[in-house]
Amino acid sequence: MTRDLSRLLRPKSLAVVGGGAWAKLVIEQCHKIGFTGPIWPVHPKAETVAGLAAYRTIEDLPAPPDACFVGVNRFATVEVVSSLAKRKAGGAVCFASGFLEAKSEDPQAADLQADLLAAAGDMPILGPNCYGFINYLDGALLWPDQHGGVVVDKGVALVTQSSNMAISLTMQNRGLPIAYVVTAGNQAQSGIAEIGTAVLDDPRVTALGLHIEGFGDIPAFEALASHARALGKPIIALKVGKSEQAQAATVSHTASLAGGEAGAAALLERLGIARVNDLSSFLESLKLLHVTGGLPMSSLATISCSGGEASLAADIGHSLGLDFPPLNNSQRDNLREALGPMVALANPLDYHTYIWRDTPAMIKAFSAMVDPALAITMLIVDFPRSDRCDPIDWQCTIDAAIAVRAQTGSNIAMVSTLPELMPEHVSRRLLDAGVIPFCGLTEALTAVSVAAQSKLVSAPPIAIPPPLGDGHTKLIAEAKAKQDLSEYGLRIPKSCRATNAQDAAHKAQNIGFPVVLKGEGVAHKTEAGAVVLNLASAQAVNDAAKKMPCDSFLVEQMVQGTIAELLIGVVRDPAHGFVMTLAAGGTLTEILDDSASLLLPATDEMIENALDSLRIAPILAGYRGMPAVDRSALIAAIRSVQGYVLANSDGLVELEINPLLCSAHSAIAADALIRRKD
Repeated sequence: MTRDLSRLLRPKSLAVVGGGAWAKLVIEQCHKIGFTGPIWPVHPKAETVAGLAAYRTIEDLPAPPDACFVGVNRFATVEVVSSLAKRKAGGAVCFASGFLEAKSEDPQAADLQADLLAAAGDMPILGPNCYGFINYLDGALLWPDQHGGVVVDKGVALVTQSSNMAISLTMQNRGLPIAYVVTAGNQAQSGIAEIGTAVLDDPRVTALGLHIEGFGDIPAFEALASHARALGKPIIALKVGKSEQAQAATVSHTASLAGGEAGAAALLERLGIARVNDLSSFLESLKLLHVTGGLPMSSLATISCSGGEASLAADIGHSLGLDFPPLNNSQRDNLREALGPMVALANPLDYHTYIWRDTPAMIKAFSAMVDPALAITMLIVDFPRSDRCDPIDWQCTIDAAIAVRAQTGSNIAMVSTLPELMPEHVSRRLLDAGVIPFCGLTEALTAVSVAAQSKLVSAPPIAIPPPLGDGHTKLIAEAKAKQDLSEYGLRIPKSCRATNAQDAAHKAQNIGFPVVLKGEGVAHKTEAGAVVLNLASAQAVNDAAKKMPCDSFLVEQMVQGTIAELLIGVVRDPAHGFVMTLAAGGTLTEILDDSASLLLPATDEMIENALDSLRIAPILAGYRGMPAVDRSALIAAIRSVQGYVLANSDGLVELEINPLLCSAHSAIAADALIRRKD
């Protein structure tokens, strides 16, 4: 169900329920930010709250409030929310804790949350267990604490599950204009995705940053990504933690490769949401997206007056997969004219200090570096401490950067090597002129990488696994597993089952040598000594069978001409869907640690991109004169596995093909594992 959060997040009138310190702080912060609408305290006994006349009940209010801060205990919260819903209020912030987030300690917590949801009905609520929101665009908030932001005309929106994290984000002094900060608490009703969709609807919001502890409603996130794509507004995420719901299975390699973290990464990639791993990069990436809305490519140039900074930029950029294109003839000619013969021309560029303090010369040199083939041009400038030094000599760099932006219309950034070496007042001035002020070189280059990969993509809906019933899981015998998969198009070797060593030797003769002998009922056959390859006689098969730790066997045709071995695996991750993993197969799975994960269903393009991301991709394409694998046969094998999973999702726990033997003419499953609920 989609709710309208506009009255709640952009209120014209406010109510504050409660008389404690938290309620008083909300009113104080409303006055501080300059809220101009009516504020109605509600308290059953107090005459005034924070200097304002109090009303006894919600029913006594002169009109339904657009937004209400509910700052009472959890039991009273349910009653207040019910009253607000009956009065058709615009929404409420539920501050109290002790609801579903406390279910492990309090058996009535879950029932209390159900009561809260029933009381709210169609009325939007944030929380419970959350601080609320700050709307810096309209000067409106329900926030029971200090914050560090100011009213802005436009900016980025931040949505987080953590109230304390939200406070910290408002305290940034990087010049980032923040439009909204919204906390979701335990997301009893309004989740992060729903809130994100609501704030993106504000035309003054330029980009969205999500701090995510765990995904809940996957379709809601798909709807958010689709909405952002329609609006042309990028989203980035700081995703922490691993899914506790992911299966802890250890039967297959796939289970260890594709846990909850792999599912989360695949989900964000599927949604076109770029991911960062730290708060500093989170804020700097949002700053870049605020100005540029994303970058079409990952090519850049840096300009500094130090070879050390140039080398550092090159090394960091290389580790992030960024491209520093060599200078073209036009850049070389223009730079030579601007800098003279003493400077070695390159990208990154060390322009020395010959032109320092000469603003026209700096403009000419910096403009000469700008080129249409570059997504962004960065000027590396470290400002001195203003409490101990005089920064007047650095004014020339600010003027030059602003002039180059105005003259070229290109993406221009000024970057400090350390975050603290970019003063906030400089950041604000640069941003006002359309120049991106980056605090920290690593953060800046990370932001470029993020902005270049923040592509708004289109993808089919994710298949959400139905809940598993009770009962034990069981491992389907390899022969049966292969037969089941072959019905969906997977190619398998010619094979026979055998009940003893002599039977195995006899059936090997019928198949034709060489053969592979496998012991049945063993998950990791190589480690257990339950697989022997390339057996060339009946006696060899008989001898090998007698040494295996099992009583029944599978005799298979030995596949010839293998170029590469791949693993195709799927695990059921209730938090993210069915996670398919493609990896280097056979004995190389653990050694190379080379894998890519995607959620099902996946398009051929997604599968191709995943294969191309593997380190063994050159082998698949034909390395150093070797033939390439049959790409169409490989894709067909992967799609057959996907087809089986989607058609048999009810009880499927995990599936693994390892190895898939890829040759120039085929892709054949040499081993298969399927685990299902009884």
